[in-house]
This record gives sequence, structure tokens and C-alpha cells, in this order.
Amino acid sequence: MIEPMYPRPRRWLRLGAGIAAIVTVSAATGWAVASLAATSVGQPDVAKVRAALKLRLPKTPIDAIDCKGLGGLCEVVSKANLFYVDRGAKYLVIGRVYDMEARQDLTAARLLALNPDLLAAGSARRQGDEEGTQPQRKAPAAKVSLAGLPAKGAVTWGPVDGPKAVVFSDFNCGYCKKLEAELKAIGARVEERPISIFGADSRRIAEQVICAPHPDVALHAAYSKLALANPKPCDVTGLDANEAFAKAHGFGGTPVVVRPSDGAVLEGFRPAATLREFLTAPAEPQNKR
Repeated sequence: MIEPMYPRPRRWLRLGAGIAAIVTVSAATGWAVASLAATSVGQPDVAKVRAALKLRLPKTPIDAIDCKGLGGLCEVVSKANLFYVDRGAKYLVIGRVYDMEARQDLTAARLLALNPDLLAAGSARRQGDEEGTQPQRKAPAAKVSLAGLPAKGAVTWGPVDGPKAVVFSDFNCGYCKKLEAELKAIGARVEERPISIFGADSRRIAEQVICAPHPDVALHAAYSKLALANPKPCDVTGLDANEAFAKAHGFGGTPVVVRPSDGAVLEGFRPAATLREFLTAPAEPQNKR
């Protein structure tokens, strides 16, 4: 089963008036573009693709072009937006690219990397769509106090001397799984606190992980979608505490990363470099707003 897209960004490409050029190009311009974009399929010349795009989309800022690994397409980044062109820059595609072997929505992942703040909003929208209403989401806290959260609501994993992170997550959240890989990449020491953004099934998995003989092993198995054994019932009130804490502080989506040194909050998926910078930054004064 292909993993559902999460979040579902609704802010799509705004290319401006220059987009009309992709449909109506003069013969003279067409010959110029063809000349500039002539390149072998195996070794695309990104500079020539950029030059061709400049001719056809003169009012569209082109921030980055990547022609690797997309089966003949080039990914084009324009500010916070994304689109694709063929390697001759003749055809433009606005839509999603899926890797069917990896079962991943590559476009959604890249849009999230460009617009990480979409994650929490996307989760709130998804809940609202499923319930038939738009939830009134409390603004998330910028800093929180972790005092009082019980140890039995957490699963600790990673090197003991790594950068420390507290993560509120849901095992059915695709970007929580992606975050897990980024945290592994920086050798973080993670205190993971499951919450149930996606309802009863998420809670069931969280209880299986918390009650497992080795919760850290069960956690990684859950993210890998491996079947978990049904352990003996255990005290799961720590999960209730996680849920209450998340609700009280406006955590309407997952993942949410908290820096233990000062309680600073970072919502949504972030790549390894950003996580390392955030987690190793000096603690902010407690009275700073």
C-alpha cells in the first residue's frame, strides 16, 4: 500500500506572467531554446537548461535545477515552489513525482524541505477534512517546560553522548519516520514521546512500543512498518501525559522537536544539518520572548 501523502500542500506554483511563454513561443525563440538546451540524455547540461528556462520564463526566478535521478526530468526550484521540465526545457510539468519502488512521494518530500512550516498546518487540515470541519488550532508554544512529563511515556534511543532531543511523534506519520533517519544521521540522543495524531491505530502502536521488552527496538520496527508482537499490558498513563502535554501546548501535528536545554520548539520535519544546528545551539535565557 502506498503511503498516503502527508501533508498535502495546497500552496502550488505561481510562475507569473512568464508561464504563458511555455505555450506561445515565437519561432525565433523556439530555435534559440532548442540550440541552448541541446544536450545528451545521459549528461544534462544544467547551465543550458537554466538558459533555456530564462528565455521561456523570463519573469520566473530559478533558484536551483537538479536533473539527477528523476528519469529524464529536471526538478526546478522557484522560491518556495517546485516544478519539472524535460532535459530540453521544452515541456513543463506541474504535479507530483512518485518513486514507485520506494513508494515515496518525492514532490511532497521536497516541498516540505522547502516549506517546513507546512507540516503542522497540513496535519491540522487533514484532521479537519476527515471530520468534515476545519479545527480551530491553538497557536503552538515557542518554548515549553518539560518538567513533570513522566519517564514512562518516553522511549529513549541513540548514543548517550549525542545532541539531546525530545520528539513528539506518531508512528503513522511519514515525516516522523523521515525525521528518525535524520536524527540517526547526527547521532542524536532522542527521548521520543508518542502521541496519537492519527487516532486509535496510532495509539495501539504506541502502546505496543511502550510495553515491549525493548521499546527502542520496537520503536524502529514500528517506523519500518514491521509487525509488532502484542506484549503484556503495562502502565500506559505516560502516553496520556504526552497527549495532554501536546494538546496544552498547541502541538496539532507531528513531528515536534523540543530542545531539552531550554524548551525551544521546532515544528515539522527538518534535515540533519538544521537539526544539528538547533539542538547544539546555546540555550536561550528563560525570560527571552
